[in-house]
Amino acid sequence: QPFRELYAVSGEALSIFFGGTGIADVPKISQDCPAACLERGVEKSQVGTPLPSLYFDREQKFDAWFTTACNKAEQCYINYHKKDASLKVYWVNPYTNENRFTNDLQYGEKHTHCIETWLGHEFIFEDSETGEIVMRHTIEFTGVRAIGVLPRQSLPTNRDFHERIKSTLNGEWRRQGAVQRTFSSLGFAKGRLPEDIFGTLGAYYYNNRNFTIREEWDGKGVFVNWWEVDVHFIQLPWGLKQMLQERLKTMVEEWTGVDLEETSMYGLRQYEEGARLLTHVDRTTTHAASLIVNVAQGNVTEPWAVEVHDHAGRLHQVNMEPGDIVYYESAKCLHGRNTPLKGPGAYYVNLFTHYRPTGDANWYKKDNPEGTPDPLIEIGDCKVEESSNEPSQGPVICENSNIGPYLSPSLLTATSGDDLYQWWRRVGPMENELDRDEL
Repeated sequence: QPFRELYAVSGEALSIFFGGTGIADVPKISQDCPAACLERGVEKSQVGTPLPSLYFDREQKFDAWFTTACNKAEQCYINYHKKDASLKVYWVNPYTNENRFTNDLQYGEKHTHCIETWLGHEFIFEDSETGEIVMRHTIEFTGVRAIGVLPRQSLPTNRDFHERIKSTLNGEWRRQGAVQRTFSSLGFAKGRLPEDIFGTLGAYYYNNRNFTIREEWDGKGVFVNWWEVDVHFIQLPWGLKQMLQERLKTMVEEWTGVDLEETSMYGLRQYEEGARLLTHVDRTTTHAASLIVNVAQGNVTEPWAVEVHDHAGRLHQVNMEPGDIVYYESAKCLHGRNTPLKGPGAYYVNLFTHYRPTGDANWYKKDNPEGTPDPLIEIGDCKVEESSNEPSQGPVICENSNIGPYLSPSLLTATSGDDLYQWWRRVGPMENELDRDEL
């Protein structure tokens, strides 16, 4: 097997792979022949917690397990070669070296084509008009590849985006007010990924970090500052996405106390130095309860907090490290990252996944069911601590400690879209802005 190396482990390595808590979730593991596949690119700290499917199941034959669990891969392809020509895709038969036509790959992200294949298999991409071979690709890991480069979106003649941003924020303020139902007292909470999921996501990003594509923002508004900074994207294959949605759904159900159905998963999105995310709410009918997952970050010189407004409009700022998650009511609670991402060559990679109550597209129009936590509205007086020996309390201390540790030292409580606009100006770059004293 050219893309897998086999190792016998003993001593500490044996304990890490087969004697720790990670194996507790794999009741069918073979005791006579314990085996596990280690994903390429997995972080050293996660090598002892593979996904349950990567352990050898005693009810399977070893060869069948090895082929499926260890050698099978998913691969997605996106055509950015030429708008007016599809790409012909051929699979190279590894036994006969014959090129077999598989499909025509049309242009653009919406025509992304994902397949299940095996490590070591080769695919050829041919221009349908000229016959030119534009790429050969051998499968080395689950991933995504673009053929060609997406052209940059052309800038409008009027490059003053202030009025568009102001109008957008007023619209987002109205949208959040249309959602009646809530799920938690604050509208958000911080948590942590299970180690096996973190390991898998981290490995996927590491393996595909050099194959990002420019995210398509043509006609999608001003929610990211695409006219100033490129935002890059790494598509997730369908099978990996389905597994992640199911695992993460269980965690969101525990947080909300409600049976949920998955509606959307987006990412991986890679923000880069100077990136800003405008305050917004998500799609009303489908994005009732959601997760932000920080998969990776680097060269960041200041924490890049996710900003969430609670049910009383108070601003909270939550710092995240790789593997951290933030649960949030994304159609109800305004959220964004208005402060620019700082650091030479900084990058920040997130995954977003969304759910709603099972079978209920009108969830947002309904009263809270009995037993739902009441929204936390009154918290008494709050003061900003100049310094604190209790980091768990955060920089703001309130009479009601249920407000948690993330309340913004700005003590901003938004009451209108204009408040959101003024915050966007206040924390942004000073170029072409009013002096902060005027705000």
